[in-house]
Amino acid sequence: MTIGEAEPESGPGGARPLAPGLHFIATPIGAARDITLRALDILRAADVLAAEDTRTLRHLMEIHGIPLGGRPLVAYHDHNGEAARPRLLRALAEGRSVAYASEAGTPLVADPGFQLGRAAIAAGHPVLAAPGPSAVLAALTVSGLPTDRFLFAGFPPATASARRKFLAELAPVPATLVLYESPKRIHKTLEDMAVVLGDRQAAVCRELTKRFEEVSRGPLDLLAREFGDRSVKGEIVVVVDRAPPVQAGLEDLEAALIAALGTMSVKEAAAAVAGQLGLPRRDVYQAALRLAEER
Repeated sequence: MTIGEAEPESGPGGARPLAPGLHFIATPIGAARDITLRALDILRAADVLAAEDTRTLRHLMEIHGIPLGGRPLVAYHDHNGEAARPRLLRALAEGRSVAYASEAGTPLVADPGFQLGRAAIAAGHPVLAAPGPSAVLAALTVSGLPTDRFLFAGFPPATASARRKFLAELAPVPATLVLYESPKRIHKTLEDMAVVLGDRQAAVCRELTKRFEEVSRGPLDLLAREFGDRSVKGEIVVVVDRAPPVQAGLEDLEAALIAALGTMSVKEAAAAVAGQLGLPRRDVYQAALRLAEER
């Protein structure tokens, strides 16, 4: 600022004014101090605040001494997005700054902010991101598995048949897989992973950045047995290595198909085995049909 230049007017709470637009803020997945200084500045200065869980955001702001100061705090989640979105878009149209915070982690990653971001972009409003905590990246970092190429696949389906089909589709992907799972279903998912994805290395990351953080590493079948006997709590991220290159013979193919056909349909078994052995899915499907007819 040069001598004689006017000082910019203060924003809410005495903060510097924030540029108009939609500001996505990554919030801590555990430790409150993991939030970035830039995210705190945005929370202090935004004209309107929106959050997946307003109670969580209020608590975070209290921890860091940021007053709400009479500003609107709008709940925006899966159940009220259609109703809440027009209010936030109106604020953007008025040239105001809107900050959206996920309940934990980076917005739009297993988070309801996606439609809000798309609507803001479609309306021509600036959309910005303040990067920060992410359960996906934290899990990749501590997993010990390759990070040069990875796929975030979200939550697997709850039912066994749908989950196996979902995993079979992921099996041939040449990248490290990252999934979220609930503590109630983790043992079933690991069992299905061991069947569908084969003996790959994996890591089960639980309560990342929190007091009882735990990372269990090993082959999928070993992890399935370990978690089959445990009752666990907390947020879980599963990281699975890509399938190793395999030169499979006819005996290997038939053995893998017979094992898969014991728990899966022909189509599911073919997809799973093709991913495990790195073979063309069409050829494996024909072999699976033949074996199924012979049984």
